[in-house]
Amino acid sequence: MNGPELLRIVDAIHRDKSIDKEIVFEGIEQAILSAARKHYGEEETIEVHVDRASGHPTVKTNGKDVDSDALGELLGRISAQTAKQVMIQKIREAERDSLFDEYVDQRNQIVTGTVAKLEGGSSIVNLGKVEGLLPRGEQIPGEGFRVGDRVRAIVLEVRKSGSRVKIILSRTHVEFVRRLFELEIPEVSERIIEVRSLAREAGYRSKVAVSCIDNNIDAVGACVGIRGARIKNITGELGDEKIDIVRWNDSLQVLVPNALQPAEVEDVILCPMLGRVIVLVRDDQLSLAIGKRGQNVRLASKLVGWDIEVMTREELDEQLERAVQAFSETPDVTADLAESLVAQGFLSFDDLSVIEPDQLAEMGGLTEDQCDAIVAHAEKESERLELEQRQRRAQEKAQEHDRFDQERRKPADKPKPAVEASNGTASSNGESSGAKTDLVGSSGDHDAEQQPAP
Repeated sequence: MNGPELLRIVDAIHRDKSIDKEIVFEGIEQAILSAARKHYGEEETIEVHVDRASGHPTVKTNGKDVDSDALGELLGRISAQTAKQVMIQKIREAERDSLFDEYVDQRNQIVTGTVAKLEGGSSIVNLGKVEGLLPRGEQIPGEGFRVGDRVRAIVLEVRKSGSRVKIILSRTHVEFVRRLFELEIPEVSERIIEVRSLAREAGYRSKVAVSCIDNNIDAVGACVGIRGARIKNITGELGDEKIDIVRWNDSLQVLVPNALQPAEVEDVILCPMLGRVIVLVRDDQLSLAIGKRGQNVRLASKLVGWDIEVMTREELDEQLERAVQAFSETPDVTADLAESLVAQGFLSFDDLSVIEPDQLAEMGGLTEDQCDAIVAHAEKESERLELEQRQRRAQEKAQEHDRFDQERRKPADKPKPAVEASNGTASSNGESSGAKTDLVGSSGDHDAEQQPAP
């Protein structure tokens, strides 16, 4: 064990494994210390140091230097094997830490790899230095991979697992859409166009709000591209997922209608105390604004960061009337307070149950006990109404099930009796009808034609 040889080992490990030289030196010192303790025993005080410039190791036992020859004799075959194992372990830990630091910096960034193998719906992706796991739940619904397929995904999570680094990938995360915009649209990567907000239901639809620092550039048009070339590349990577690109605006009065496109909005009412926006639309726009299974309004809510409730003006008027009447019947709530609560967007006991007591006291000039009593009453009424609604739904479901059973058990209609025609007569239980008479006539004529002339 000489200095130049040790330096060459350190340099080779540093270059091949991308491990800091200091870590390698510490690993060598730890390996020598472990081998020396095995020889001298745990009770001895042993110090090991490797000169960083010359690579020469020095060992002290109980404060006395051990010369190089004695050190070489002491570190026999067994001790050398122990030292090798300790050093390998140290290098593996250093390599793991290096990979961990590298991929932690790439969190929420896109990486590209090749599917190495499939395990129960999950894909193991070869990223070069390390393998990443793309779980089934992080894959876009409906897509499937085969071994050898190239995959793009974002680094969702990085964690240490023993001597290895475990990297979790995702193709369903909303940041995957953001990174694709940066890759496919130069103005986004150059920060001329900024993606202000995103909302996504992977595999089905995404909404992206964009703004531009240059008023001469159409942010939405630049993202779509000529004949939709840019957005097609993104949707193709996402399995033909629909993407709505809307213009960002700091005013909710403008942003909310943009987020609900393609529906046309008549009015936007803000309820800051509840973090809610009431959107009024025409009857013919109601289903379009809500979307299939509520998808459009749900994504719009995520995009703007407020709860959005869509209704027609007639529905709003009915809710306002019911809310004022219900609140007026609540103890300690005056008619004026009921009107004020409704004006702030409180349209149900469920809304009233979450109001802050100090806000309620300020609005109605009430005492703390009165506010607590009102909130408690609202909670009780909210639970009662919810229970009634559940019971009503269960009853409707049971009735629907009974109707289905009755339809299934209903006997089939009996077939109509067959019509018999013989010798110019038609009979069914001795009765005849007009239709049967026609048949008789036709049958009789036909028989007459078939009979030979006398």
